[in-house]
Amino acid sequence: MDDQSLSLLQPGQRLQRGVSRALLGLGFATIEEFVPDAGLRVDVIGLSPKGEIWIIECKSSLADFRGDGKWQGYLPWCDRFFWAVNTDFPREVLPEETGLILADGYGAEVMREAPHTPVAAARRKALTLKFARHAALRLQGMRDPGGISL
Repeated sequence: MDDQSLSLLQPGQRLQRGVSRALLGLGFATIEEFVPDAGLRVDVIGLSPKGEIWIIECKSSLADFRGDGKWQGYLPWCDRFFWAVNTDFPREVLPEETGLILADGYGAEVMREAPHTPVAAARRKALTLKFARHAALRLQGMRDPGGISL
């Protein structure tokens, strides 16, 4: 994606791209716009080589953050929870008991590590399987757009 194409993305999508690139550099596989359970849709979910699950919510503005009343529902679905924001975001409003990532369309950096709260074993297995199937179906959908819908 060139600079012109990147400029066509919404601010939150640019954050997702930078976060996904950074996590790839840490060895994670990521999926954007993933549904771990009915009624939940996370911006980025990452799966580490050891099976650790991170959820990252990308907030492009204070209004976007204040309008997100469901983020605590994501906590049982990950080992670590992070906010990803740009450098202009007022970081002091973000809960201190969560991780913080500074991001843009090109990359990201973990500024505050999130506490580790392990996902229950049965949920981890189900979520990892759902992650794998979702990633495979997205890839298949790219190869044959008329053959599948997510």
